[in-house]
Amino acid sequence: MINRFERFSFAISEISRYWHKLTSEEMEKYGLKGTHSVYLLTMFRFPDGITAPRLCELCGKDKSDVSRMMSIMEKKGLVKKEGIHQNLYRGLLKLTESGKQAAEHVRKRAILAVELAGKDLTDEKREIFYDALESIVLNLRILSKEGIPQI
Repeated sequence: MINRFERFSFAISEISRYWHKLTSEEMEKYGLKGTHSVYLLTMFRFPDGITAPRLCELCGKDKSDVSRMMSIMEKKGLVKKEGIHQNLYRGLLKLTESGKQAAEHVRKRAILAVELAGKDLTDEKREIFYDALESIVLNLRILSKEGIPQI
């Protein structure tokens, strides 16, 4: 019988692998990688723009990743910088109209994918599942900062 650790690790790995495959396929339409979807969807929630430090915080990425991704998305015509001269971190990043359309498309596809992935769950099970995931993420975040305690 598979123990809890193996089952947990395997499930998380499978979810991550399939989710990344799906996002990669969707983002390919825009000449981007699956990792760009996180930025696109996060920025979509901020129609008046978002700062690079806030984007780092919300996406769980560092400055260099945000800078690199914004540069790529800007070249694709999906992002524009406002009030930024020499420093990316002193202005706002906004989606262009093309960026908003791409984000809306990706958002709808992500909603559909999540809906289909959880189609066999009742509303009650779905709520319990998301609460459990939230708890696991919080506990793993603490463990990654503080380390696994010695037994």
